[in-house]
Amino acid sequence: MRWRVVDIVVASVVGIATGLLFLVWNNLGYAWFSAADALTPGLGGIAVGIWLIGGVLGGLIIRKPGAALYVEVLAAIVSAIVGNQWGIETLYSGVAQGLGAELVFAIFAYRSFGPIVAILAGAAAGLGAWTLELFTSANLQKSAEFLALYLGTTVLSGAVLAGLLGWLIVRGLAATGALNRFAAGQSVTKRV
Repeated sequence: MRWRVVDIVVASVVGIATGLLFLVWNNLGYAWFSAADALTPGLGGIAVGIWLIGGVLGGLIIRKPGAALYVEVLAAIVSAIVGNQWGIETLYSGVAQGLGAELVFAIFAYRSFGPIVAILAGAAAGLGAWTLELFTSANLQKSAEFLALYLGTTVLSGAVLAGLLGWLIVRGLAATGALNRFAAGQSVTKRV
């Protein structure tokens, strides 16, 4: 469970790369979010999942305590520093989302990393995002219908776009040999 230097380096690279992905998604995803929310308030949550992917990737690749939180927070820092429309609040989101994913990996004692665990980690990151936004986006003042729909769409988006997609990305990276120094790479290699 101890972090190696290679764990820190790879988690940092994944965090920075994810932060750069967030920079693209800050425009595309937010446009999708806004359009869906204009159609039906609360439906915008379907676009949130990509912003949750860092924690899932970190947990699946590094497989050690703190990896999901570290990668998600680092990605949020990169997104905030390079520039986005939310500023410092992005860091709060990184913490809430990273903690959500981290909690799932902890529940499974950092020993299970299949698609179900990845989907649950993405969904929990979505729950973390939704919970934070109750207080930072004045969502507490919105209707119960909005909150329920936004919760459902955010958790579903987290499960699919962060969890399942994150798991597929890690499997793809592992198949190339890029993760051979990690259990994530070795488990895919053993199956082939």
